[in-house]
Amino acid sequence: MNNRKLMLGNEAIALGLVENKCAIVTSYPGTPASEILSSAASLQKAGNIQMHTQWAVNEKIAFEIAYTGSISSLRTAVSMKQVGLNVASDPLMSAAYMGTKGGFIIISADDPGPHSSQTEQDSRMMAMMAKIPVLDPDSPAQAREMVSMAYELSEEFGVPVMLRPSTRVCHSRQDIETSRIEPANCDENIKPDFQKDPARWAATPKFRYQLHKALEEKLAVIAKYEKTRPVRKNPGPVNSTAIVVSGVCAAHAEEILKDLELWDTLPLYQVIMPFPLHTDFISHLIDTYEEILVIEETTGIIEIQLRDRHRVKGKMNNIVPCVGELSPEKIEGLIRQTAGMTSSIAETKSVPGRRPTLCAGCPHRASFFAIKKAAPKGIYTSDIGCYTLGLNLGAVDTVLCMGAAVSQAAGFFHAYKNEAKKPDIVATIGDSTFFHSGIPALVDAVVQNIGFVLVILDNRTTAMTGSQPTPDTGLGASGEPLKRVNIESLVKGCGIEFCKTGNPYNLPDFTALVKEAVQYSRKNGPAVVISRYPCLLDRRQKHADPIPVRINENCDGCGYCIKHFECPALVMEQENQPVYIDPILCSRCGVCIHVCPKGSIEKKI
Repeated sequence: MNNRKLMLGNEAIALGLVENKCAIVTSYPGTPASEILSSAASLQKAGNIQMHTQWAVNEKIAFEIAYTGSISSLRTAVSMKQVGLNVASDPLMSAAYMGTKGGFIIISADDPGPHSSQTEQDSRMMAMMAKIPVLDPDSPAQAREMVSMAYELSEEFGVPVMLRPSTRVCHSRQDIETSRIEPANCDENIKPDFQKDPARWAATPKFRYQLHKALEEKLAVIAKYEKTRPVRKNPGPVNSTAIVVSGVCAAHAEEILKDLELWDTLPLYQVIMPFPLHTDFISHLIDTYEEILVIEETTGIIEIQLRDRHRVKGKMNNIVPCVGELSPEKIEGLIRQTAGMTSSIAETKSVPGRRPTLCAGCPHRASFFAIKKAAPKGIYTSDIGCYTLGLNLGAVDTVLCMGAAVSQAAGFFHAYKNEAKKPDIVATIGDSTFFHSGIPALVDAVVQNIGFVLVILDNRTTAMTGSQPTPDTGLGASGEPLKRVNIESLVKGCGIEFCKTGNPYNLPDFTALVKEAVQYSRKNGPAVVISRYPCLLDRRQKHADPIPVRINENCDGCGYCIKHFECPALVMEQENQPVYIDPILCSRCGVCIHVCPKGSIEKKI
């Protein structure tokens, strides 16, 4: 019987959580981490496992739920992407001081590159700031194994432990042995047991000082923990130069040394716990080698902890790139240089790609078109999500971080409020992002009576990360029915007096609604328009009947629809040539009928 399976890195991590009897898994979706919770929920459902899985409103909430399960003596985990760790940083810092009872793993997936993130930040740096150990897997299989290691470490020392996979670990696939899966037995002996201890769990600043001292003492012992000691991958070679690697760079470096026939020449060490770096390992490196090449993504965490910087070649002396992924080609170049070999690596030329755009039939495109019509000289603030692509339509001027669309709208209002001519300000935010961190900013805007329009782009799901539910969806991580939180009620509860909902597919009516909101905001303060139509990729939702369209003979190739609506299904192969409709891409939403000012797009009869 074949007990092996080709698994995604995030699936392997979820498998590790189930195998290790994790009782609570929480998350907020974000690439490259999103599949961890959905995979755990699938395993839970398939095996009828007694495990709570939950998409939380944001990463801070997800962290606090999972952490509280840990101090009740259960094994728990929270997963997020590296930017989400910023949102959870407040409880992270305190949890490090107060410690844990049951094992607690913080899975923070990094995105060197970055492929789908605002920053390339290194979660290991956050672990160092929080003073908690962090494990750095090189592959899906090792990520799964490190779940067990992390729980053991967390429970032995009573501290949260971070697992930091990077994009190439999360989204690569590996043939993995699955014979140990025994989901039916995973709920054995899971009993919560919270021991009241206010001096620890509700510590005042005086006791926090004591907790900090205790944490430093734990770190000193963890820095000598045998099970997380760096691994010498090739015990044979003796050389005055060594290579130190971590994360996915370890997998690349091993292959490259073998390909270059340097496996028996250059010693290779893999650091599986970059922080705290083993003290004996630091001494061994300094005592043994004259030159040490450190290859790691994204920040020089290992390099920082090596005391004799004169021997270290890395990011601090600009030998190892500080920006972007360390691809196999880059690592081979570094190893060749260290070994005194000539470089035969051909530079990979970047090929200009097609710029990302909203899907054909995406309701957000219609919303942005209406906003531009309603406030053509406005300032447009926006947020994190697929609707960031509204910048292609000239309807997004700023994107900072989750929830900042509303706060930045307030900032622009204050900046211009004493000017004779004030710009209209229109902010856009997705439904999931509104729940995540838009609500507090909206409350502040109400209190300050900010004159702006907030358009909540409610496509009934968290579309960008794979259609995870929102609090308004009424479904849980496994598809189980939950209570719903109504956005209109929430908006009105924040104190908004102008709150109206429209369907962006009805473009003329929706444009009129946004114009009405803009007029209201100029004199009365904040107004909210909820743009509601389900994401076309979400097959759970009911969609309108298709409207077939055609280009008639009036099309003179002016390109207005291409420039201002940018639907991928509208194609103009050469300038000034008539537009045609790609039947494969067209969703038959019919919105483009209202876009052409010359009436050249019409319903096909």
